[in-house]
Amino acid sequence: MSAEATNPGNAEAVGRRRGRPRLDVQGLRRIGRAALLGAAPRDGLPDALEHVAKVHRRHHPDAGLDILSKAYVLAESSHRGQMRKSGEPYITHPLAVTLILAELGAETTTLTASLLHDTVEDTEVTLDQVRAQFGDEVCYLVDGVTKLEKVDYGAAAEPETFRKMLVATGNDVRVMSIKLADRLHNMRTLGVMRPEKQARIAKVTRDVLIPLAERLGVQALKTELEDLVFAILHPEEYAATRSLVSEHAGRPDPLAVLAARVRTTLDEAKIQAEVLVRPRHFVSVHRVRMARGEMTGADLGRLLVLVAEDADCYAVLGELHTCFTPVVSEFQDFIAAPKFNLYQSLHTAVTGESGEIAETLIRTHQMHRVAEAGVIALGNPYAATDGPDAPDGERADPTRPGWLSRLLEWQRTTPDPDTFWSSLRDDLAQDLEITVFCAGGPANGPADGSLRLPAGASCVDAAYARHGEAAHCCLGARVNGRLATLATVLRDGDTLHLLMAPDSATGPAPEWLDHARTPAARLAISRWLSRPTGDDAGDPPPVSPRTAPAAPGHAPGPGDTAAITPAAVLAVADLPGASVRLAGCCTPVPPDNVTGFAVRGGMVTVHRALCPVVARMAAGGRQPVGVRWRRAGKAGHGCRVTLLAEAFSRPHLLADLTEAIAAQGVAVVSAAVEPPHEQRVRHTYTLHLPNAAGLPSLMRAMREVPGVFDVLRAGRARPTAALRP
Repeated sequence: MSAEATNPGNAEAVGRRRGRPRLDVQGLRRIGRAALLGAAPRDGLPDALEHVAKVHRRHHPDAGLDILSKAYVLAESSHRGQMRKSGEPYITHPLAVTLILAELGAETTTLTASLLHDTVEDTEVTLDQVRAQFGDEVCYLVDGVTKLEKVDYGAAAEPETFRKMLVATGNDVRVMSIKLADRLHNMRTLGVMRPEKQARIAKVTRDVLIPLAERLGVQALKTELEDLVFAILHPEEYAATRSLVSEHAGRPDPLAVLAARVRTTLDEAKIQAEVLVRPRHFVSVHRVRMARGEMTGADLGRLLVLVAEDADCYAVLGELHTCFTPVVSEFQDFIAAPKFNLYQSLHTAVTGESGEIAETLIRTHQMHRVAEAGVIALGNPYAATDGPDAPDGERADPTRPGWLSRLLEWQRTTPDPDTFWSSLRDDLAQDLEITVFCAGGPANGPADGSLRLPAGASCVDAAYARHGEAAHCCLGARVNGRLATLATVLRDGDTLHLLMAPDSATGPAPEWLDHARTPAARLAISRWLSRPTGDDAGDPPPVSPRTAPAAPGHAPGPGDTAAITPAAVLAVADLPGASVRLAGCCTPVPPDNVTGFAVRGGMVTVHRALCPVVARMAAGGRQPVGVRWRRAGKAGHGCRVTLLAEAFSRPHLLADLTEAIAAQGVAVVSAAVEPPHEQRVRHTYTLHLPNAAGLPSLMRAMREVPGVFDVLRAGRARPTAALRP
């Protein structure tokens, strides 16, 4: 998928220092020599495939190799004559990618597709040929990792290629497994590229591929990619970290001494376990150094204890906490509560005799395979899993974890490549997930269930994740049984009950964008706020728009006290037959002096004459439309209004104001409280009045609440004693 040159020395250094599964230099050289000789088989298997087959059989002893041989023959003949920039035959690249996947335990179908992953993109082979010879499954994987042509997509080729891969990954996670292995080999062999191209590729790897590797749980690929990116983008810090590791390399390793004590302890407890010292990779060392400053030899690695069964993990934990001094704050149980990327392990830390602290990981051998290889360790997640060995709920879906479902959902509504690309990077930058438990009901959406959200998500994000576009009419929330604003940041395990307005025309406020972390929420809010219908520029969207045909009538006098529905009692003098909408910025009610402005869709938006928006629109050359109130009869239906209460900050102010409002028989539609400033605070209420004539008495009742020094209608200019200087 790329023609970067091979840099064997760099690959050798990385593999040697980290002690993780790596494509060794000798393997690379054997592959190169065999590729130069062509695809001549020996005992039915091409020479170049021998090493791949040997590694593959370690994980899958009964795997058939005929299809791999057939795929190699097609790939070698198709790429024949193509060379990498290092001068090696191009076939060494798909062979190296296949070996990386084989070392991680990928099944035969994935290896077949990885051998062929560049044929459709770089040779005359077509997808139809791949399908005819290898079937639909292999064809789908090859198509998923095939780049879109720049000649067709121009500057949008890269983001659209990733969009295509994400969609394909939504149906088969093996697509992204092949892409990650492909990028790892290209990063290992990036040495002869121009520095600016190295930096560009490294940044995309950092922003997109490494987070995807983390989400898919493929730690073996993720950690090496991090080190390779670190070396390119931060060469000075990389050199300092490497020097630090080298300095400690010749000294006694305190972790080795502690590991021996742990082995003895577990042997005496009759617990069969493998105790290893696991070196940190360079980026991890750098992070620890930034967090702790001075480092000891024990900080350069961690202890890894591998056992057979889940119960053994807790037995090991008990022995360690009994025989060593534990650091209680370091304990985390990812077995009872696995991470969103399938990761399971117990994390703890114990203190040695010399005071060194050793972080310790405890897991089963199977957990370790999944921790290293993630979804690759699952084999073919689409094969039948019936039978006694089928994991409970596992088939539920490694293919569609919550983060992937979210990506796929919002990408469908993001046609613009630049917006998609920036949103993708933002979403992937949020590398932790939380689970929130939702309480539902007939009026509040789906039944009880759970939501997986990125860490730092707010109630706004939860509303859009749960209700989609219907979240526009969300008014507030209860978090763990207590009322909370939509800006409230949720924590793992919170119970959430979203409060939805019955009025489907209610829309989000612009400040919701400040509280939204997820692209899905931000995009939905932005679309609503910039919708082409409704109010024009300078006229804020209504909080609760209502429309009705205009009809002739007369303006009520000061003594009129009939209950009225505002939109039903408005007449447009200058545009007979037009529909009217009340502006949400000032929520006019009778007998306010009002004016209107024609907007798109044959509608007139009505504002109070004192609304600041009216002055701005008039200054911009907009012509007002004559509007007046008319009598609605004696039935009446009430109205909605927004009030601002300016007060001195004190305890229980919100409760006292709400009680005063309720005593007037008025319903609170929504309420917001700004942070106190210079001991003053502003409360904003959107209220539903049964009768517009009751507005003056309501405002008087609110002013009588201790601490309140003024109550204003929304849209009115602030007096000199306003809250803000």
